[in-house]
Amino acid sequence: MCDHGTVLPASNDDGPHAPEPDSRPPGDGVAGGPDLEVDPEGGKPREACGVFGVYAPGAPVAHLTYLGIYALQHRGQESAGIASSNGDHLTVVKEMGLVSNVFDDRTLAVLDGDLAIGHTRYSTTGSSMWKNSQPVFRDVVHQQFALAHNGNLVNTAQLVDDAGMLPGTVSSDTDAMAEVIALECERLGPGDDTLERALVTVLPSFEGAFSLVLMDRNRVIGVRDPRGFRPLCLGKLDSGWVLASETPALDVVGAHFVRELDPGEMVVIDAAGVRSVRPFDDSSIDPKLCLFEFVYFARPDSQLYDRNVHQARVRMGEQLADQAPVDADMVMGVPESGIPAAEGYARRSGIPFGQGLVKNRYIGRTFIAPSQEMRALGVRMKLNPLRDNIEGRRLVVVDDSIVRGTTTKAMVAMLREAGAREVHLRVSSPPYRWPCFFGMDTGTRGELLAANLEVDEIRRYLNVDTLAYLTLDRLIDAIGAPGAGFCDACLTGVYPVEIPVEIGKGVLDGAAPVAREGLSEMGSVLLADAGVLPSVDAGSLAAETGSGPADGTVTDG
Repeated sequence: MCDHGTVLPASNDDGPHAPEPDSRPPGDGVAGGPDLEVDPEGGKPREACGVFGVYAPGAPVAHLTYLGIYALQHRGQESAGIASSNGDHLTVVKEMGLVSNVFDDRTLAVLDGDLAIGHTRYSTTGSSMWKNSQPVFRDVVHQQFALAHNGNLVNTAQLVDDAGMLPGTVSSDTDAMAEVIALECERLGPGDDTLERALVTVLPSFEGAFSLVLMDRNRVIGVRDPRGFRPLCLGKLDSGWVLASETPALDVVGAHFVRELDPGEMVVIDAAGVRSVRPFDDSSIDPKLCLFEFVYFARPDSQLYDRNVHQARVRMGEQLADQAPVDADMVMGVPESGIPAAEGYARRSGIPFGQGLVKNRYIGRTFIAPSQEMRALGVRMKLNPLRDNIEGRRLVVVDDSIVRGTTTKAMVAMLREAGAREVHLRVSSPPYRWPCFFGMDTGTRGELLAANLEVDEIRRYLNVDTLAYLTLDRLIDAIGAPGAGFCDACLTGVYPVEIPVEIGKGVLDGAAPVAREGLSEMGSVLLADAGVLPSVDAGSLAAETGSGPADGTVTDG
């Protein structure tokens, strides 16, 4: 398939053409050395993407989409893109960077029409580069379409192999999906409903997490995988309809929330209104919304499972206070995501709530640093202690999660330096022990602190006086959605979808693939065939790869 048409890098001033992806520079760089990226939130899991779609004849759909993906910026900061249709052809503008850096009035003016989709990306399968930015575009047999994806497929390599694609044809799971859809469109031939028919045929072949928004010349389509790993909701405008990863993106464009798409549902929006299509077999429907949408990923003003995310996080803190009380002088949250749970802990415990850390709101998720010395200062550039609130006090510090522990360790050191008498760490989720393959980037199991250390060893490594994690049953109770299905694989090792032996960001572009570490000792059945890897000892893996402390090792501060 070809990827031609009107595809514009946002920085291009030379007219409608698509530059060769490999010819684009890797970054602005720093004179005299390679780029060094510092991630101030390196201790957190990172979400894959945010998606948005709008069908609204007569409305400024490009500007609405800009606002929508701006509201979803927290779900991905590597690249941003918008595709629109004027009924005759599609135009795509995308570039590396934040939404506000990619788009301005000039670029939005190019995106005319009555329907559009948008995307913000953080890479899971496929490296961080322009050619992997979204929406992806295809033009085949008089059928143009664009696709944006939140999630991560686990059978990308199999799809590529089954379709007989040559090496290098695609560079991400989203690109592979687009190619499979395009091949089916080519087989079906020209027709007004070719894209919809192609999707009904090929969607059941996709395994893993995928919340999609797609568009052709005349319609916008939303798809949620049979397990509903990632959210997708429908909203109503006076002049049309909106699809979005989270409800705040509906709010910002003035859309009224209608409902969440069901797991396994496809919604088609065109001039006739909204239609619901069920392309998946009923036996495959098994709701498994990611628990970390409630814990960390989703905006606090989002609604998931008809529950407010902020209130769920406050209840997590209340549950944590019941489970792990401690005598202290002040409860503080780690900005921003730890604050609601800290408020709940303070409310339930009766310990005063206060601010102990100030966040630099202008640093962004990543920035370029000229030296390793600057990299080491990344956390201090993001957070600074309020010494007057901290000095001489016994602190309860509440955070939503600990993944690698690097940021947490540095933060605790800052609190100690600021004069904290005691530091009691409370985490509003269970220990994060297993990597995610369904749309968030957590690294390998060897990089996960709780996979390699027991709780007391983690306490000593972080240099805190006491440490407690919220239990899984209390976490689910705090969410307050009885009977709802959740994916908790990162906490239990019980994966709802079979994971291939080799999977990782570079599985399609020549980078060394990541071996899928073993499933949990907590009851998963390991399959010796069908390409599933037997259990691998996390300590041995960490020792072999040099990533993270080996099992049982206590690392000095």
